[in-house]
Amino acid sequence: AQEGIGSSYLFRVDHDTIIDATKCGNLARFINHCCTPNCYAKVITIEAQKKIVIYSKQAIGVNEEITYDYKFPI
Repeated sequence: AQEGIGSSYLFRVDHDTIIDATKCGNLARFINHCCTPNCYAKVITIEAQKKIVIYSKQAIGVNEEITYDYKFPI
């Protein structure tokens, strides 16, 4: 709040690892939550490094918002 940051951009990779893209990261950090998303997130391992990949569940139109379920507890 002191730095003027109004949101946080956290992604839990596993039990021990959370990625914080609040101050750095790519545009994917702005993908919004939706209860009926058009994408899903999956953590994959490439050369012993975990990566977050966003897959589409359906065709996504031009200017359509990309969303996935954050799976936060209610």
